[in-house]
Amino acid sequence: MTVGALAHLFGTHTYKELAQTLGEYRIKHVQLAIWKAFNDYDFTKPGLLNPGLVRNIKKEFDKNEVDISIIASYLHLFDENEDAHRTFLQRYKELIRYASMFGAPMIATEVGRPQSNGDYEKDWDKLYHSLVELVKEAEQWGIIVGLEAAHGHLIGSARTLKQMLDDLNSSQVGVVLDLGNLLTQENYQQQDEVIEEAFELLGKHIVACHAKDRFLDEQGILRETSPGLGLLNYDLFLQRLHQYKPECHIVIEHTEPEDMNRAVQFIEQKRAQFAK
Repeated sequence: MTVGALAHLFGTHTYKELAQTLGEYRIKHVQLAIWKAFNDYDFTKPGLLNPGLVRNIKKEFDKNEVDISIIASYLHLFDENEDAHRTFLQRYKELIRYASMFGAPMIATEVGRPQSNGDYEKDWDKLYHSLVELVKEAEQWGIIVGLEAAHGHLIGSARTLKQMLDDLNSSQVGVVLDLGNLLTQENYQQQDEVIEEAFELLGKHIVACHAKDRFLDEQGILRETSPGLGLLNYDLFLQRLHQYKPECHIVIEHTEPEDMNRAVQFIEQKRAQFAK
């Protein structure tokens, strides 16, 4: 099965407890953000990872038949504070060095939100040079840097993500596609066009997908929810995904553990229609 979940949706635990919990829920693979998912150690500081610890974590997940398909960073890559910026890059490089020991081929990356009064060109330049540095490290370790666009972030659309892919021009850079992140209050009524554009621009670069849904609340505000409970056109999404990247890993977001089985089945059943 190629449908998994964010590990931290099941809470923050010791790595042994989390692996066991994921196994009990029969989650087949996860995106793992170590500082969101584990409370054994303070992983917000670089330098703690080592082969012994990582191998022990992987053994616990293997024992519970849970694959770590993606390592997540959730780090701001153009922070104005230079000390914080260098620390974020050190943490990211540490993830790159140990990703393969976790069994993950990629690092999923939302790049961060700009300040409301920020300088776009300056931020873009700093982000670009940060990614050049990280991609160089990733190329040495054979790890994919999976960039994810999110509305409100500096890389906030399919077009800006495609621009960064072109600027970086590296085979070690891919796309973690989250269509829910691309729908906005302004464009959700044209969501089929948004989906088609995303696949036209990014389809050949996709290395994984995130799955959530969007709905309108009582005030008409676009909100996030679990797959299958909103208005996202999953038929078109999964049809295009099968066309461009069959059997690509999908990671579920915005879902309570008790509802995870329904969300997984929703995606798998729809996906099966296009895999015949």
